[in-house]
Amino acid sequence: MRTSGLLTALAGLPGERIAVGTIVAALQDRAYALLVVLLGLPNCLPMPPPIPLVCGLVLAFVAVQMLTGRRMPWLPQALLKRSIGKPELTRAVARALPALTWLERFSRPRLTMLGGAYAIPVLGLVILILALGLIVAAPFIGQIPLGLAVCLVGLGLVERDGVLIIIGAVVGAVGLLLSAGFAYAIFSGIHELFF
Repeated sequence: MRTSGLLTALAGLPGERIAVGTIVAALQDRAYALLVVLLGLPNCLPMPPPIPLVCGLVLAFVAVQMLTGRRMPWLPQALLKRSIGKPELTRAVARALPALTWLERFSRPRLTMLGGAYAIPVLGLVILILALGLIVAAPFIGQIPLGLAVCLVGLGLVERDGVLIIIGAVVGAVGLLLSAGFAYAIFSGIHELFF
């Protein structure tokens, strides 16, 4: 099933509220990939603090588990028991679907070894670096390239498209350079002001 189909199926789960644990269970072997996409999506638009920070921290938590080779993501029981209102989930999926279906037109299984079991720890490292970049990204717009990169890597994992994963890594490198440039400008300005 494609990413858009998985998200539509999630939005169609029964109940007024859907527990995070139910969502993770429904994702099965694609849980990591979809979690990465879901954590990247909010950062593809200008978002106020602390959204990039929270997404970055949770993403880093997920990435460390990928890095250590866990087959399925572990989340604390307190988080698994938390639930999302059906209207909010449906609205978020509806917003994401146009972009996802557009990307899916160009995506197909290619360079599948980049999404294979042996590549997951390496991708965990890539996502961890992007997550750390999100944590320190410039407010409002600094997280956009990193959010886009995270989504592309996650989509590449779901679609088993190594080309998308590579594009995501390249976009992430650009995003990290922009964040580093922003941080350098801030520290230079502070240095000149006080020294």
